[in-house]
Amino acid sequence: MATNKSAKDVSVEEKLRALYRLQLIDAAIDKIRTVRGELPLEVEDLQDEIEGLQTRSNNLQTELEDLEAKVAERKNAILESSDLIKKYEEQQKNVRNNREFDSLSKEIEYQTLEIQLSEKRMREFEALIIQKKEVMTVAENNLNERKKDLDHKKSELDSIVKETEKEEKALVKASEDAANSIEERLFSAYNRIRTSVKNGLAVVPVERGSSGGSFIKIPPQRQLDIAARKKIITDEHSGRILVDAELAQEESEKIKDLTQKAIVA
Repeated sequence: MATNKSAKDVSVEEKLRALYRLQLIDAAIDKIRTVRGELPLEVEDLQDEIEGLQTRSNNLQTELEDLEAKVAERKNAILESSDLIKKYEEQQKNVRNNREFDSLSKEIEYQTLEIQLSEKRMREFEALIIQKKEVMTVAENNLNERKKDLDHKKSELDSIVKETEKEEKALVKASEDAANSIEERLFSAYNRIRTSVKNGLAVVPVERGSSGGSFIKIPPQRQLDIAARKKIITDEHSGRILVDAELAQEESEKIKDLTQKAIVA
């Protein structure tokens, strides 16, 4: 948080330098977090997708096992019906009258129909098993591909975090130091502007006669006032604080040195 320094203690140029330095640091932090910020979302999306694919694969496996159990049931039913047919055929050899023979014949016919029905159901279940296995192969391939994607994204995220960790820590510390050198009123204005613009740029240099990122020309006299560094001047169109290109270049070099030292430390 910024300290409540008196405006008389610091020159306008020092204030402008501190503001632009803070802007450069915060923009560098934003860049690091933006790159990293997209990857966790991608990792999370992949994890959710994998969870869904895994659930689907588990459900398909359960359905497959259920179909295989039904095939086994039909096989057992065929064996039972075959045993009954043999039993009834043996009993027919010892019948005492036509009524008993006809009754056994009906039982044999019924069990024969049961075998035919079981064989038909088995063919249906086996066809479904083939289809289910094909679907499972596709589902498992998709699952494996997504797992590979997840491993790649996690590795990429870990690499970025590792590469930028030192730099980010150094920049965060530098941001705090820069903020503490700015009086509360200016720091509040900086934050207000920064949160109201899409790219987070509250302090911009004058480039080719216009404020950074704008094509609207700044009057020559106003450009001279900005270069004089005697007062805080804002862009009348965007509300951003303006600094001259030379000051911006000097502060940019300092931040480059800071980040470079953080990387090699």
